Amino acid sequence: MANLIQYYTLKNLYQFCKYGFPHARLLQTNFLAWSTSTVKRRQGIGQVHNRYISSGSIEQANVILMGSPGCGKTTVARILHQKMGMPIIDIDDDHLEPYWGMSVAQKLQEVGSEGFIEAEGRALLDLKASGSIISLTGSNPMHTPAMTAVAQSGTVIFLDVQISDILQRLACMKVSRIVGQEKGTPMEDILQYRQQFYEKFYDIRILCEEYETPESVADKVIQSLAVFKDNKGFVSTRSQGSQDKYKWTFLDVVLQGLAPDGGLFVPAREIPHFSLGEMRRLVHLNYPDRALRILERWINTRDLHPQVLKQFIQMAYDPKVFNCNKIFPVRHLEDNIYLAELFHGPTASFKDAALQLMPLFFTAALQYEKGSQNKKSKYIILVATSGDTGGAVLDGFARHAGNCGVGVMVLYPARGISDIQRLQMTTMKGDNIHVVGVEGDFDLCQTTVKKIFMDPKVEEEMRTKFHCKLSAANSISWGRLVPQIVYHMSAYLDLVQTKVINMGDEVDLCIPTGNFGNILAAFYAKEMGVPFHRLICASNTNNVLTDFISTGVYDLRKRHVLKTSSPSIDILVSSNLERYLYHVTDGSANIVKKCFSSLAEHRHFVVPEEVMRTMQKTMVAGWCSEDQCRNTVNQILNRTGYLLDPHTAVGAHVSMSLNQRDRPLIIASTAHPAKFASDVLAFMGKKSLGLSASQMLVELHELAKLPAPHTKLSSSVSRPVIHSTVCRSNYSNIVSEVYNFLKRL
Repeated sequence: MANLIQYYTLKNLYQFCKYGFPHARLLQTNFLAWSTSTVKRRQGIGQVHNRYISSGSIEQANVILMGSPGCGKTTVARILHQKMGMPIIDIDDDHLEPYWGMSVAQKLQEVGSEGFIEAEGRALLDLKASGSIISLTGSNPMHTPAMTAVAQSGTVIFLDVQISDILQRLACMKVSRIVGQEKGTPMEDILQYRQQFYEKFYDIRILCEEYETPESVADKVIQSLAVFKDNKGFVSTRSQGSQDKYKWTFLDVVLQGLAPDGGLFVPAREIPHFSLGEMRRLVHLNYPDRALRILERWINTRDLHPQVLKQFIQMAYDPKVFNCNKIFPVRHLEDNIYLAELFHGPTASFKDAALQLMPLFFTAALQYEKGSQNKKSKYIILVATSGDTGGAVLDGFARHAGNCGVGVMVLYPARGISDIQRLQMTTMKGDNIHVVGVEGDFDLCQTTVKKIFMDPKVEEEMRTKFHCKLSAANSISWGRLVPQIVYHMSAYLDLVQTKVINMGDEVDLCIPTGNFGNILAAFYAKEMGVPFHRLICASNTNNVLTDFISTGVYDLRKRHVLKTSSPSIDILVSSNLERYLYHVTDGSANIVKKCFSSLAEHRHFVVPEEVMRTMQKTMVAGWCSEDQCRNTVNQILNRTGYLLDPHTAVGAHVSMSLNQRDRPLIIASTAHPAKFASDVLAFMGKKSLGLSASQMLVELHELAKLPAPHTKLSSSVSRPVIHSTVCRSNYSNIVSEVYNFLKRL
């Protein structure tokens, strides 16, 4: 099925995904030098070329180049012709002029700008071509029926050149007017106006750097087509690629959550990369536009089309949902230290960054599954939370997937989260949600969830009795993890935008770390090309990760979870460490499987020395005691007037102790301090006993004006408690709670 983008709605998403998009044919590789632009020929300069134009039914997919006048479509098409061995169709020379029997300039003079776009569109509707490289005119996408028709014949590639470059090129070519430009309208305005049409129709975006050569652009086209054509999908961290007979797609892994062998899904292809020039193109974009261009590199068009992805991103990062128009702003704290404020989402946690988007991925995958298998599927999202994930999951699925027949069940440690975190979850309304406290710590909750996923008896019971499947929304889910890459990259871009650094300058990044998902996303951003010098892994007194990164030994034999004021990182079994080990061992599923089998059996594993050295090249670690956390909160408040939450304080203490002051430092501020009002008030010598949650928030704001109060958090804690279930830590009891929930779902 072709990509009929303008008729596309969420209701027929599965059709989009089911039928995919045309494959591009990649053939020989040669080079061709720079040639003249189509723009000059549109002014009547140049001659009609005789090239092969195929006719009849479409048997082979076309490669369709689209973009502004002056973006280099014609030149790039000629280079691709040499490298790929496919014939060229230049719409101006090879179709319009023969079709009309006159030059483009003559036709434009005859019918005028408005009439020209219609005449051009009618002519394009009569194009019969296959297996060709088609170089469109700059105005073709402005005629929706014609562009829709040509898009059905192949893969539309948008040569995305920044407008300032286009203006320079047009000036050099002495082009003062283009089609659709009324007298008195600046060239920049008409070019900006046209962007909406290019954004509407592309399958693949080629982000062109400033002064990038056409040869380089052509190479990018070929590489992008190769990725598009050969969608390698995902593999488990515990199985070699050749062992995995099924090719898991992005939508598959969003639904599946955990791999069948107990491992975690990772992309089978190499981590995508941004050059510094490409990153420079993102500097002045807003957060949703940055997110689109970054996630396009991770999500194959044949899994989720860019137009759908764009719609999802706009829904997820709506400024009305977030407390800040910049979504995740970067704030100067002191000296060379900056805070990435990741807490402006509806639940005041960094988890909102992923969990406002992930439910939209999930509904897309669910609709695809229903369409492709012609049956109804019911899912339950089973989540273990250390405090923040639960509230963010409940809000995200209620907001974006409330009518999709998806149940959400959250397990939280009954005595291991803050009062406000508990209220955020237990006051949440919804017939499709269930919140359960467990008499145990987070590791027990998380281990239980993984055990349920791997239990064949539970799977059979759910399938036959309840017609239901399990999925996950913890960071073990790839759909939950990948959106987090964006805000780390965006934080760096913000420092460039505010001229704190120049593009390419290195910065350090510190992440308060428990389950290793957030810092893994930072690792992916670094691997993509973001100049992070050191990733600083900050732990509280549950410092197993500090020891592991320092020694290569992961040892839980004499450890138990210690309750701290930073409960979201009160974790000993860090699930996403498995993905990290997979990458630093060059994809050795054998090493990963051996390590985590040993951890499950003996509560201990040791990585080879060369693996430890690889980790230490990019990552350092430290930990923070409760006293140090308290002192950091007070000292920062006294020096800056800014109140840190305990998790951010852990990051601040560790990073400041390791900071060499030779480059800027970004600290991921993962939660608003109001989420941990009781502990923060205690740090400041204030009593909270007897105060309601709302009263604690008022008290906190009176003590510190920064950050500003979180209005959505304040309203959420004043709701009545709905969920009061607490169960014993026995596995069978928790499974029974799952079944009881399914009975009423």
